[in-house]
Amino acid sequence: MKRICVYCGSSPGRHPAFLSNAGVLAKEFVEQGIGLVYGGASVGIMGKIADEVIKAGGEVIGVIPQALVDYEVSHDGLSELKVVSSMHERKALMAELSDGFIALPGGLGTLEELFEVWTWSQLGFHNKPIALLNTENYYAHLLAFLNNAVDQAFVKDMHRDMLLVSDKPADLLGMMASYQPPKMDKWIGKEET
Repeated sequence: MKRICVYCGSSPGRHPAFLSNAGVLAKEFVEQGIGLVYGGASVGIMGKIADEVIKAGGEVIGVIPQALVDYEVSHDGLSELKVVSSMHERKALMAELSDGFIALPGGLGTLEELFEVWTWSQLGFHNKPIALLNTENYYAHLLAFLNNAVDQAFVKDMHRDMLLVSDKPADLLGMMASYQPPKMDKWIGKEET
């Protein structure tokens, strides 16, 4: 994988491990020659992962709407900062530039980005790996909810299994490198026979 898109919080969160594990992931990116694509901000976990990739000599591409640039949260030390007109354009460009996706701890925006790119995969619009870096078991309740959605027949096992999960950055990148998407009809999500 040449570049991975990271979705994460514009807040550092309460637990120090959220920032420190983002730093570990950043170092793994640089060691493995993977560029970072992210939301272009200088704050929270977003700023931390960008700063760490830059410090280690890696590539960082930020994609940010003009409104957030005007709000003065954009990062000015990136390899490249792409300024777009809307959140929709931001998400599409981030996906286009990336070979895979990882969600770190974050809030509503992180969840929305994760679920949108996962839905695109379910519908067959891409077959790139999607993962959660489950630092301090942050996503435990979400994973329980997803398992219940499978139990209640709202999510198919093969679609649930598209989401890779680990709390260790190196393990997660290994899982992403060996990811094999399920074989399915690209428009209605049925398994091929």
